[in-house]
Amino acid sequence: MSLPRHLERLLDAAAYPHPAGTVRLIETHISWVLIAGEYAYKIKKPVNFGFLDFSTLARRRFCCEEEIRLNRRLAPATYLDVVPVTASGPDSAGEVLDWAVRMRAFPSDATLDREAAVTPQQIDAIADQVARFHGEIEQAPESSDYGSPEAAMYPVRENFRQARGLAGLPDAGLDRLEAWSEGEYQRLHDHFAARKATGFIRECHGDLHPGNIAWVNEAPLIFDCIEFNPNLRFVDVVSEVAFLCMDLIARDLAPLAWRFLNRYLEQTGDYAGLAALRFYLVYRAMVRAKVAGLRAGQGDLAAQAESLRYLDLAERLARPGRPALLLMHGYSGSGKTWLSQLLLEGLEALRVRSDVERKRLHNLHALADSKETAGNIYTPEATRRTFKHLKTLAARLLAEGYIVIVDATFLGRNLRTAFVELAESSRVDWQLVSLPADVDLLRQRISHRLDRADDASEADLAVLESQLAHSEPLSQDELAHQVSVAADDDGSVAVKTLRNRLGL
Repeated sequence: MSLPRHLERLLDAAAYPHPAGTVRLIETHISWVLIAGEYAYKIKKPVNFGFLDFSTLARRRFCCEEEIRLNRRLAPATYLDVVPVTASGPDSAGEVLDWAVRMRAFPSDATLDREAAVTPQQIDAIADQVARFHGEIEQAPESSDYGSPEAAMYPVRENFRQARGLAGLPDAGLDRLEAWSEGEYQRLHDHFAARKATGFIRECHGDLHPGNIAWVNEAPLIFDCIEFNPNLRFVDVVSEVAFLCMDLIARDLAPLAWRFLNRYLEQTGDYAGLAALRFYLVYRAMVRAKVAGLRAGQGDLAAQAESLRYLDLAERLARPGRPALLLMHGYSGSGKTWLSQLLLEGLEALRVRSDVERKRLHNLHALADSKETAGNIYTPEATRRTFKHLKTLAARLLAEGYIVIVDATFLGRNLRTAFVELAESSRVDWQLVSLPADVDLLRQRISHRLDRADDASEADLAVLESQLAHSEPLSQDELAHQVSVAADDDGSVAVKTLRNRLGL
């Protein structure tokens, strides 16, 4: 869509009330963004796609004001104000011809979809910020329809309806995915209702993908949330998480998608929400397929291939998983958490950590010092409660088709047996991942770790000595399921071995 005549003056630097340099125009399927010096002006196209309506001046003004309100939650220094656009330019006197969101500009190549390489450290920072955001934002009013089973399914059905007839989206693929989505909706109906009842429908960002996340001043800047449709914003937090995971997978960054997901879950503990993760992954892939189809209809020649690529991804994401249970096995300081991090990324798995979940059961942050806040959380009863909780989480995730890593020492036979029985009753493969280590090296690592503030483990040298004295050897059956990790393995051999054993 060409820039309308009444907005053409915005291409002239003289139209702005500040130095503008060379004005640059960026166009999306719903907006024009003009970069003018230190500022960006975002103007909404006069379109009505059903799921959004910018067709009148009044609607565009309202949505501009909503855009400021909502985006200031995550980017307060970036979203400045709403200004009128007149024949003279933005924020000028005269008849109002349109409205613009004024933002502080940042480099266009700072967004993650344009970065040559996204780093694990960036993903961790984004996961931490999204987890905090989800913990702070408004829950959907109990009296509203937001988040009800019907509301959860409505945009999915609408998305399929709107996608039909778009360039490059074959009916056969849409039919298969729509039938799968309807089946999942029936299976998850009670889950959706429970999520609403327990407060997990919140006023989210709504459009959390790499193109809406910039890396500025060594920190994530999350911008451009959905302002035009509250039904697409008041959603399950897991739906939001699924969008970023899906798009990372689409960009061949699946290890980072699983890193993000696990980091977020360790912060929030929201493992119950994962029952609908695949449902939301498929929905989000279809949203991207539809949007690409809309761009193709507006003349973007590359968008048709992109639309088909997301359709293919949706079909892959809808396939059932191959669940398995992996038990980390080794003394404190042996490197279990380090290795399990590599395994969850390489195997596309979910991890539950005894150190983190033990503290969560006592309402402590993972990095909290329990001695200063909660007393002794390492009593036999606390340990029993922790492993019961870990087993419950593992059972739930296995039932949903995930590979589950339980990160604990598992030095006692009774603890191992309980999880082996879970795997066998669930009819899934199980493996013990053992990390042998030199005792002097273990003591050295623990002494060093106690000086750090970035580790959930509170095991000290006394704990290690107790483990060394009381650990129980593996049985013959356990040895048959053991993957013993060599001291010089950087993790790649362990990942390859387990992929082979699990048939991945």
